[in-house]
Amino acid sequence: MSVALSPARHVAKRVAWAALAVFLLAFIVLEVINHGGPALAAALLLLIAPDLSMFVGAGDGTAGGGKLSPKAVPYYNLMHRPWIPLAVLVVYSFGVLGDWVPLFTAGLGWLTHIAVDRAFGYGLRERDGSRRV
Repeated sequence: MSVALSPARHVAKRVAWAALAVFLLAFIVLEVINHGGPALAAALLLLIAPDLSMFVGAGDGTAGGGKLSPKAVPYYNLMHRPWIPLAVLVVYSFGVLGDWVPLFTAGLGWLTHIAVDRAFGYGLRERDGSRRV
């Protein structure tokens, strides 16, 4: 269950997510310039990968009309929680995961994907597959 926000607060949240997306995208460009192809490949892969979870249960006939299949909802919501890529970035920054830059840019790409989705009004899904308000 989610609580509806006032229109001004809803707009402010979307603008904040958009600002974060722009910052993260600039950070990805910087990392790609500094580290090259593998960093670019990892960032692009994770910019797209979270939405692949929508295909879980795609042929079961329960999706449509802006709804996901109820089978896909747990996977979709897991891939669209910002704390997971944020944890990857923080742990990487402390050197625990080594010094493999594509892992860092993958985390940046994943978090950028989430920020762009939220900026455009897409968020987590309810159990029935409909968008949360």
